Amino acid sequence: MSETESKNFIEQIIEKDLAEGACSTVCTRFPPEPNGYLHIGHAKSILLNYGLAQKYHGKFNMRFDDTNPTKEDIEFVESIKADIQWLGADWEDRLFFASDYFGQMYDAAEKLIKKGKAYVSDLTADQIREYRGTLTEPGREDPASKRTVEENLKLFREMRDGKYGDGEKVLRARIDMASPNINMRDPVIYRVAHMTHHNTGDQWCIYPMYDFAHPIEDAIEGVTHSICTLEFEDHRPLYDWVVRELEYPNPPKQIEFAKLYLKNVVTGKRYIKKLVQDGIVDGWDDPRLVSIAALRRRGFTPESIKMFVELCGVSKANSTADYAALEYCIREDLKAKAPRYMAILDPVKLIIDNYPEDQTEMLTAANNPENEALGSREVPFGRELYIEREDFMEEPPKKYFRLYPGNEVRLMNAYYVKCTGCVKDESGRVTEVHCTYDPASRGGSSPDGRKVRGTIHWVAAAAAITAEVRLYENIIDEEKGVYNEEDGSLNLNPHSLTVLKDCKLEPAFAGAKAYDRFQFVRQGFFCVDAKDSAEGRLVFNRIVSLKSSFVLPKTV
Repeated sequence: MSETESKNFIEQIIEKDLAEGACSTVCTRFPPEPNGYLHIGHAKSILLNYGLAQKYHGKFNMRFDDTNPTKEDIEFVESIKADIQWLGADWEDRLFFASDYFGQMYDAAEKLIKKGKAYVSDLTADQIREYRGTLTEPGREDPASKRTVEENLKLFREMRDGKYGDGEKVLRARIDMASPNINMRDPVIYRVAHMTHHNTGDQWCIYPMYDFAHPIEDAIEGVTHSICTLEFEDHRPLYDWVVRELEYPNPPKQIEFAKLYLKNVVTGKRYIKKLVQDGIVDGWDDPRLVSIAALRRRGFTPESIKMFVELCGVSKANSTADYAALEYCIREDLKAKAPRYMAILDPVKLIIDNYPEDQTEMLTAANNPENEALGSREVPFGRELYIEREDFMEEPPKKYFRLYPGNEVRLMNAYYVKCTGCVKDESGRVTEVHCTYDPASRGGSSPDGRKVRGTIHWVAAAAAITAEVRLYENIIDEEKGVYNEEDGSLNLNPHSLTVLKDCKLEPAFAGAKAYDRFQFVRQGFFCVDAKDSAEGRLVFNRIVSLKSSFVLPKTV
């Protein structure tokens, strides 16, 4: 495959523009509305825009498209900034707000009025929809479209000065009510909204519409390639009309690409808001969600998300990725760099009857067998240990190679032990498993050459750290799909969160802090929860289990 053929279609457009002199440098931007938390789909746009700026030695702008004060909040502004910084997209000193340009947008609207390209309308929102027509029928002229320039300027200034109530008047672009593209049928470009804005306060009571504001923002900032998702393809003629009629030099070029969709996940803001309000999740950053904040809290890394975005690729064709692909990427990222320690999630005591009662010895264990650079540690070993409850059975099935009466197994990095029996409580639940050990098998091998088929992990009881561990599954019932067809509600999985309160961890975990990631031997990858962990109380989130059904697609 040649270098040219390996470039995605956006890179090909940019390189053509540079070669032909349409632009001398590249400037991209990420323009979120601060009305919710960003999700995994936004990560694709962030990394794509930033990556293109980096590749072509250009600039990347961060801009909040805050033109709708009815839904925006400073909480969302701060969360979005944190997400983008965490992903590694550096806007340097170019942090902008659309609201910073409200004065210039107002002047642009007056310019259109003076050119006869905009007029003040008295129609209600419902009437505007009615007049707009359908996909098969042209629209009808607005009764106010014949107003003079002077009358429109007077009315628009009265709108600005607060003379009219919300919805009483709007400013429309005068384009073509018979256009086959409904977006070009005299779209509304300004509306009255007596709302306090998070950035401009009560300075304005009229606000520009997104389709009018966005191209102006791009033009003011010198954006060369305005990259957005496919639903804006039909809006591109309006984007081009705005920058052309306002006579901006070096107008930006809008390019659309396919969104990143994940199967069986919730990204809709109103659904997530309801999950938060109903207490089903503990916030927009609940680890069962796919907001960037939630993925970060769960333990995903920026590198894994970048790997996932690159795996999905950039195209014009809509497609849906499997969540298993995202899990594959975090496993690949962590398998060589996460320390591999022992943790017992469902503990039961293992007592070595022939081991000295007061003795503790230190055994050496590699911190990650796949990465020698992580070194090794000393692990305490004693007479009483914790093992996983599932690693003992009184009456095992065939091919069960762990502990059962009479069977011998290897304790990881330690000794051979042979099970001699167990102790139960009144309900029949096993409370202790008993065994004997072979002192000559230290390190996990026997001098007489005998082999064992099972190896289990353990934690010394006297030195164990108690922690809470949270096991996550998809919040959606995957068999039913995301939405209930009857009422549009979410099909929730009642088992999406399992909380284990009495897990036993080896002392190497002492000092673990928020976002530290580990592999729990035989269990999966886990991360210290940044929200609920505190000094003396460790809480871990399972990022992903060790097993995967995902198969990496073959490349040519």
